[in-house]
Amino acid sequence: MSLNTLDFTTLVRNQVAAIQGKASQLIGFSVGSVLRAMVETNAAVVLWLQSLILQVLTTTRAATSIGADLDSFVNDYGMTRLPAIAAIGTVAFSRFTATQQATVPIGAQVQTADGSQVFSVIADSAQSAYNSTLNAYVAAGGIASINVTVQAILPGSGGNAGIGAISQLASSIPGIDTVTNATAFSNGVDAETDIALRARFVAFLGSLSKATKTAIGNAVLGVQAGLTYALVENQDFNGTPDNGYFYVIVDDGSGNPPSPLLSTVSNAVDAARPVGTRFNVFGPTRVNVTVIATIATSAGFTHATVVSLVTTAITNYINSLTMGQALSYTRLAQIAFDASPGVTNVTGLQINGGNADITATAQQVLRAGTVTIS
Repeated sequence: MSLNTLDFTTLVRNQVAAIQGKASQLIGFSVGSVLRAMVETNAAVVLWLQSLILQVLTTTRAATSIGADLDSFVNDYGMTRLPAIAAIGTVAFSRFTATQQATVPIGAQVQTADGSQVFSVIADSAQSAYNSTLNAYVAAGGIASINVTVQAILPGSGGNAGIGAISQLASSIPGIDTVTNATAFSNGVDAETDIALRARFVAFLGSLSKATKTAIGNAVLGVQAGLTYALVENQDFNGTPDNGYFYVIVDDGSGNPPSPLLSTVSNAVDAARPVGTRFNVFGPTRVNVTVIATIATSAGFTHATVVSLVTTAITNYINSLTMGQALSYTRLAQIAFDASPGVTNVTGLQINGGNADITATAQQVLRAGTVTIS
C-alpha cells in the first residue's frame, strides 16, 4: 500500500494553519516563540512515527524488504537465499624433468600472478590422474603434465579466471614446476540478489502443489545460483516422439556441469515431476568457438595491452551465452571496438574458420575455445 508522507516543513505549516484557523489572535509563531517551539516539537515526533510506519511497511512485504529482512520473509515459507558458488575448473600441473613420479596432494594451492585469486586442489574421480588411495593426483614417471581439478577459495564471481590467468604455485610441490589453466573459469556465481530472490519467490508460490513446467523449473533453479535450463517434453533426447517422457538440460555457466550437480538437479526434478512420467537430466553439449582477428590501435595506446583487453572481452562475452543462444559474427567486432578506445580497426575476423554466425540448438552451449587477437 502507498503512504502519503509529509516533510518537516509541511507538518509545521499545517499545524500553524490549524491553530490560527481556530484562534486567529494567536499569531506568535516567530522563530524562538513558545508556540513555534511546540509546533516544531510535534512535527519532529510525527516524522519519527512516520519513519517507524515506513520501516514496518518495508520489512513486512517481500516486494520492499531487503537483505536479512527479505531472507526472514521467505524463510517463513521454507525458502532460503541461494549462496555464492565457488568457481571450479581444470588446471595443468607440469614439470621440466619427468623421470620420477610426482604427486599433487588434495589441498595444494595455486594462484593468479598477482595473488588476488587463490584456488585449492580438490578430489575429482573424473580426472584420470586422480588416485583415491593416495588422495592425490599422480604424475607417473615419463608424464610431463597432468590435469587437476581446483576450486576457488572464495566463493562468488571473483573466483572466475581467464585463460592462462592461474600461473603460480602458492607453495612448493616436489616434482612440479608450473601450473596454468587452458580454459577459462566462468562458473563462479555470487550469492542470489534481492531481485533474483523475489522473482524466484513468486515462481515458488506459483509452483506449489503443481506438477507443471513452472514447478519443475523452480525445482531446478532452487538447486544453486547461476543455473540455466531447458525443458523438452514428449520426445527423447534424439527428437523421437515419446509421450510421458521429458528431459532437462541444465548448465552452471561452465558448459560442462559436474555429475554431482546433475544428480542433485535430478533429485529436485523427481520431487516436482508429474506422477507416471519419466525423465532424465543432461548437461549441455559444449561447442567450442575459435576466434581469430587482427586489430589496429591508435597512437598513445600500447598494442599488447589493447590486445589483452579485446581478448578478455571477447572470451567473456562468448562464455556468457546461454543454452541455445547463437553467436553473432558482427557482434564480436562491436565487442572488440568497445573493449578499448584504442581500437581503430578490426580485420580478418573469423569464428570457427568462417565469417558466419554460429548457431546453437537447445541442447548446445557455445563457449570460448582459442581466442587469438593480434
